[in-house]
Amino acid sequence: MGVDDTFLRACRMEPVERVPVWFMRQAGRSLPEYRAIREKAAMFDIMRDPALTAEVTMQPVRRLGVDAAVFFSDIVAPLMGIGLDVELKPGVGPVFAEPFTSEADLARLRPLEPEADVPWMLEAIRLLVNELEVPLIGFAGAPFTVASYLIEGGPSRTYGKTKAMMLGAPELFAQILDRLADLAIATLRAQVDA
Repeated sequence: MGVDDTFLRACRMEPVERVPVWFMRQAGRSLPEYRAIREKAAMFDIMRDPALTAEVTMQPVRRLGVDAAVFFSDIVAPLMGIGLDVELKPGVGPVFAEPFTSEADLARLRPLEPEADVPWMLEAIRLLVNELEVPLIGFAGAPFTVASYLIEGGPSRTYGKTKAMMLGAPELFAQILDRLADLAIATLRAQVDA
């Protein structure tokens, strides 16, 4: 059986028999089969294991019969791949050991080399392409969101450091956004190629 293209036809604004839906990965927390995996493996460990990533991505598709799958990942995956020190703290989220504060930090945002930096991501996609009967939606972080994590050192409710950089060092902030946009583009292109 081929891939059900209801979702893709709707994306192209072509007629479809029903409005397609997909199940965002965050909502996977409600699935008992996902919670069973999370009891044994941390999220970053799941992301680095292609078979587990594929399994977690497919769980809502199997259970709910949705029209597309969302690739299981995190917005910091490419940053992990290029060597930034990030930890997923329970109840907090991604936390960076060294937040970005100056132009010197730009050197840490090197271009992504997908096959070398995130091979686990690409292998998971290759597994999924062979298993899924619905389209696979890629996953990457938006530059502003990722920048705020890098500048704040983790999640924030006030974005004080981010706002301070936006106002006090707008050129630096723009450079960070540009590099993160390039990183997101490289990540998504690599996902499409895989």
